[in-house]
Amino acid sequence: MFSWARRFQLRQRLIGSLWVIPLLGAVLGAVLGSADAWHDPVARLPTAWQYSAGTASGVLTTIIAAMVGLFGFVVTIGVLVVQMATGTLSPRFMRLWYRDRLQKLTLASFVGTVTFAFAVLRGITNSSVPSLGVSVAGLAFIVNLILLLLYLDRFVHNLRPVSVGDMVGRRGLQEGRHAIRGAAAAGVTIARAPNPLAASDPVMVVGLGEGGALHAINLHGLVGMAVKYGCAIEMRCSVGDFVPSGFPVVNIHPAEQLPDARVVAGMIALGQERSIEDDPAFALRIMVDIAIRALSPAVNDPTTAVQLINQIEALIRGLAPDLDQQQHLVATDPNGTVRLVVPVRTFEDYLRLAVTEIREYGGESIQVCRRLKAMLEGLNDIVDPACRPAVEAELARLDRTVTAHFPDSEERQFARQPDRQGIGGPDER
Repeated sequence: MFSWARRFQLRQRLIGSLWVIPLLGAVLGAVLGSADAWHDPVARLPTAWQYSAGTASGVLTTIIAAMVGLFGFVVTIGVLVVQMATGTLSPRFMRLWYRDRLQKLTLASFVGTVTFAFAVLRGITNSSVPSLGVSVAGLAFIVNLILLLLYLDRFVHNLRPVSVGDMVGRRGLQEGRHAIRGAAAAGVTIARAPNPLAASDPVMVVGLGEGGALHAINLHGLVGMAVKYGCAIEMRCSVGDFVPSGFPVVNIHPAEQLPDARVVAGMIALGQERSIEDDPAFALRIMVDIAIRALSPAVNDPTTAVQLINQIEALIRGLAPDLDQQQHLVATDPNGTVRLVVPVRTFEDYLRLAVTEIREYGGESIQVCRRLKAMLEGLNDIVDPACRPAVEAELARLDRTVTAHFPDSEERQFARQPDRQGIGGPDER
């Protein structure tokens, strides 16, 4: 029987695959084409919808050839997306592009139409012409043209850096809230607190047989296991960390009965690279990557970086109410006994990820400095008082960066002013 981790990995592969849905479309097209042979003889179509054997063969052959050509066109677009993502966006964005539902629906419809037309074509004889199937194939061809236009529209509009930033930011916020709901669904009290198990020695250490990026942790399963065996489980890694093979990932603290190490390891899902699922920091990582690419000397596009800062600020503001400076998530059962401790990112961790590299690579850009100043001052007004020292520290670092890069006093003063547009916004002094 598959462990939770194996099922999670299988589900992620299916969601990210580009062949499963098109394959189902191909099978469905063939099945419907074969079923048409049963229904066509009893169908009563108007004269205008009835075809001769030669006309029906010509129409279906044309549809098949056209659909094969359109399929190749969509594949070509996919290759262009890969080139754009690796050149001007971020290769890590491709994990979201693979999962685009419209793309999979378009491919499935194209392949399904081809197999349906083939199945109908093979049923044409001089004495029997499946006019209903030919008409359905023609309508499917029109639907595919509409899908192609929608796909092109998404390709043109959604692959701009600002659109990618918006998409990734919304997905990151969604995953952040999903992680909170998943913790609450564990049926125990969840709170951020210092690690209560730090001072005790584990009675059992569990490593993983394979290495990879930590994708997800089955909180519900680990808590249930801790209650069952009368122990406390301490995770030593957080979602997003790279775990080498054999690295000690779980500590088991005093237990009535030791759990099976393989079952414990089966509660932790790994992958080749980080995934945005349960890891909103990875969404932030993608947006920062796009911003610093725009700030590279080869591109030199600070305005795009400012647009990404807009989306970064929206994500940080959305996550801020659920973040503080505590570094562990602690789950306790109804009796108040600690059952699970998981290291998590603090508000400062998210803020440093959002700001550090953009400040480093964009320190010579006045509009980047002004936009960062506006973002940080805005965050300082809405975050928990315990998190304000982290914001004030970033403001101090930004001020030192401005001082280092702008020796002229007037330029330095201008670069220190907050501006939500970078340059050109209302004076906020």
